[in-house]
Amino acid sequence: MSAITSPLNPEDKKVVAVALQGALVDLLDLSLLTKQAHWNVIGHNFRSLHLQLDKIVSAARKHADTVAERAVALGCNPDGRASTIASTTEVPQLETGYINDGKVVAAMTDILGSITRRMRERITATEEADLVTQDLLIEITQDLEKHHWMIEAQR
Repeated sequence: MSAITSPLNPEDKKVVAVALQGALVDLLDLSLLTKQAHWNVIGHNFRSLHLQLDKIVSAARKHADTVAERAVALGCNPDGRASTIASTTEVPQLETGYINDGKVVAAMTDILGSITRRMRERITATEEADLVTQDLLIEITQDLEKHHWMIEAQR
């Protein structure tokens, strides 16, 4: 069995692996929670919010795949298993059942806000270790902050 070699020294590889794994968990949980909200939102703004949530799901899934592939390219093994997400997520969770559109907006504002704060911490952490990964995290954060703004504007 062969392994993927890393262009990074072991110390930098560890920093980057932690940042990418944290981002992966955040993004996968974001996609799951947003889909949950998409299925259960009710209220006057149902239609527009329902469609907006799908755009966030699509972005989260795309970014999760990019993050996981970056990890593999650096010789790090991404872990996107449901059990890993459940045991390590720091993302605020949604209530169960139908959720009024106003509560969905508030919850998604909090969820996206918490993720973008951690993404900015990862950007700082990877500054010395790997500028390519840092650039990737910056791009993802920019997109998540755009979604945060668009959700928060509905409050």
